[in-house]
Amino acid sequence: MSRSPWPLQQDGLLFRDPVESDIAALQSFRNDASVNHFMVHTHVDPDELRRDWLSMTDNPTEYSCVVDRDGDVVAMGFLDVVDGSGQPGHPTGTDGLIGYIVDPRVAGQGIGTATARALLRAAFDGLGLRRVTAGANADNIASVTVLERAGMRKERHAVRALWHRELGWLDEVEYALLDEEWRARTS
Repeated sequence: MSRSPWPLQQDGLLFRDPVESDIAALQSFRNDASVNHFMVHTHVDPDELRRDWLSMTDNPTEYSCVVDRDGDVVAMGFLDVVDGSGQPGHPTGTDGLIGYIVDPRVAGQGIGTATARALLRAAFDGLGLRRVTAGANADNIASVTVLERAGMRKERHAVRALWHRELGWLDEVEYALLDEEWRARTS
């Protein structure tokens, strides 16, 4: 796979590779209860988070980033390169999965949407992927709104597909975008 698509400046934010000094900020909001309400992994071990984020630049399929606004870490973006599905012999490393976590102290300021757009730009323009998907809990209106504002289309609605310890079985939605759809929107 290609080298990192970061750094990238867009929408007044800097999207970049993580460094050691970012870890405390990432940890401060990654395990926040309000952030984790709709997350599948509701707690991440701080040592594991540190190890994973600092080794990211050595992982050939992981292109996650730190979102920096005026020197403050305000979000994290996830971009994993994966194989599309198909019969044996299909091309590999063609698809991407994106996600994001925004520091709740800056929620509602467009950072989630800007992050999703930057992840799409990195996936299509930086890495040359052909398809990108993102999933969300259907009741997570903020995340669904981010994906729609970023230009992704709803492709799947899975009924009662995700277990939530407080709410029971919840619906999951998946959004997607193809390279040609990205090109049509950005040209």
